[in-house]
Amino acid sequence: MLDGKTGRFGAYVAGDGPPLLLVHSVNAAASAAEVRPLHEHFRASRTVFSIDLPGYGISERTDREYTPRLMTDALLALLAEIRARCGDAPVDALALSLSCEFLARAAVESPASIATVALVSPTGFRGGQTLREPIGSTMAKPWLLRTLRGPGWGSALFRGLTRPGVVRYFLQRTFGRKEIDEELWRQAVATTRVPGAEYAPLHFLAGSMFSTDIHVVYERLTQPTWMSHGVRGDFTDYRGVAIVAGRPNWRITTYQTGALPQFEETARFCADYVAFLATARTPAMGF
Repeated sequence: MLDGKTGRFGAYVAGDGPPLLLVHSVNAAASAAEVRPLHEHFRASRTVFSIDLPGYGISERTDREYTPRLMTDALLALLAEIRARCGDAPVDALALSLSCEFLARAAVESPASIATVALVSPTGFRGGQTLREPIGSTMAKPWLLRTLRGPGWGSALFRGLTRPGVVRYFLQRTFGRKEIDEELWRQAVATTRVPGAEYAPLHFLAGSMFSTDIHVVYERLTQPTWMSHGVRGDFTDYRGVAIVAGRPNWRITTYQTGALPQFEETARFCADYVAFLATARTPAMGF
């Protein structure tokens, strides 16, 4: 566990070799369990750090403001710890869904800390979106957060959203099919039973963790950046990817999966990621 201005947060660490940071998504039942296939695969060749973001998993779940700034600061703090433990070389980092926005922001703010950026099913690329508000702007709706945090409302809503059957339903929508990873479902249900588990998700529902400047952030990435996404389920609208598709430091891969290709096509996904990392270290290949 690490302590700092982001509070206490933890990460699962395994393996030996160059460091690799993995970041789970943000939802009502998120945790490092979402990156389990990658953690298990890469521990054979890398020192893998799979963070539980503030408000999730084994990290502190206190009643406070959950914002992109808090999440980004947690990543920056862990990156500093990784470099203290593993050496000063910049770190390869991969994130899922909304956490791609936090990782991209950390990479822009501290480019010397992050060597490569991998974004799996990233948010911010839906068709019709223009997200170029002043840096630090979010989609937060204070009135909605106040309503959700009203007497009994938030806890009741969270309990409803995290019933085992409801968690399964949302995972099926994420996978885009009835078959899901059963261990992921079990861990998703379990993590919602920890005291304070509702605080971060309520901020998520109120828009507090979504950035309205993220197109500017994505465009400012200078590191080799690999984006990947699936074609099934609820997270398939990437019509806005044109803002980065032509940039020389970006590579984009599509999988015939849902939003979690690391579970459905683990071997191919890991091979593609290794190939991207190898290419990223070869200037002659275009990065």
